[in-house]
Amino acid sequence: MSRSAKLRTAAVAAGIVLVALLGGAGGAWLENHNDQNGLLTSVSDQKKVVTNQSQLISQIAKTVGPSVVSVNANITDTSANPSNPFSQFGGGGQPPEAVAAGTGIIISDSGLIVTNRHVVPVGSTKVTVTLSDGTELKDVTVVGRTSDSDSLDVAFLKINDAKGKQLKPAVIGDSAKAQVGDDVVAIGNALGQFQNTVTSGIISGYGRSVQAGSSSDQSSATESLENLIQTDAAINEGNSGGPLVNLNGQVIGINTAVASGGAQNVGFAIPVNDMRGLINQVLKTGKFERPYLGVRYVPLTADIASQFNLNTSEGAFILPSANSASPSVLPNSPAAAAGLKEGDIIVEVEGKKIDQTHSLTSLLSQHQPGDKVTLTVKRDNQQLKLEVTLGTLPASQ
Repeated sequence: MSRSAKLRTAAVAAGIVLVALLGGAGGAWLENHNDQNGLLTSVSDQKKVVTNQSQLISQIAKTVGPSVVSVNANITDTSANPSNPFSQFGGGGQPPEAVAAGTGIIISDSGLIVTNRHVVPVGSTKVTVTLSDGTELKDVTVVGRTSDSDSLDVAFLKINDAKGKQLKPAVIGDSAKAQVGDDVVAIGNALGQFQNTVTSGIISGYGRSVQAGSSSDQSSATESLENLIQTDAAINEGNSGGPLVNLNGQVIGINTAVASGGAQNVGFAIPVNDMRGLINQVLKTGKFERPYLGVRYVPLTADIASQFNLNTSEGAFILPSANSASPSVLPNSPAAAAGLKEGDIIVEVEGKKIDQTHSLTSLLSQHQPGDKVTLTVKRDNQQLKLEVTLGTLPASQ
């Protein structure tokens, strides 16, 4: 309104001011009303997101749950596996026979199950599994397991008699596509007694290396585990061997360890790609055989590279041996046949780079015995391509 209306009476002017004030109040009310509507819309949207995510997790639990089993193993020789991070020992003190409780994942309708080796360690005399509907199956055998010194903590079981039950295999995903911040769901036999417990969280990190020891005995023995996925989804004793699942309901990892010493929501899972070769092999042949290269190596770091005056700080460094009795390239091994030498640095496997998040062991684990793989090797400032036919890990190793 124009300010030239000076001939108007004070009453009219007062009325104009009043209208202006009311107009201002009306504008403030309208703005506040819109803000409240916006807030309500925001809260409503948030509720929809939370509701949708809850429904999604519920659906994942219903879909994947039937593929998850509880595993119990009687162990007479507990000293054979002193580092058993998720054992449940009963009876006070060290009993003559212990019971390890964990989780497993059905990977075939014929009854094959993948779990952790520490769930069914050496010395296990009797293994039973319980399906998600509560059916206990007692005719179960151990197909094979990695050795205690192996950084891949994996074992396979076989249900021989499913009592007429139709077994539902889980869908195996691609752990290489997982990224930090991705939502995940963990399912397992929490504390060895709460079957098919479902928790959710995110991927907190990947490429983690940890020393895993038992919380159930006084042994100081540990196992070195490499290339693990870190998650804040709650993982407890008994969850070991259970699936870490993405929001597509695909298994991308196997839960294997949890941080102790006051840590909260720091759990670790083996990427499913690191055991893909073993899974494919067991599904195809029914046998458990670990791929074998035949070298002793150390993962390179900046400190090790500096110590040996190397021009690269990533890769698998085949250490020069201190004596001929313990060569770093084992005689008659696939590595020796391919021409690998002490002092070589393996930097790639089939074009995949060895770095802080992908060890040589984890990359080789994606293959099977008999596979031909190309290694990229640095030797004396030269880069070579060597083809290796992987062997089967000897029982003595």
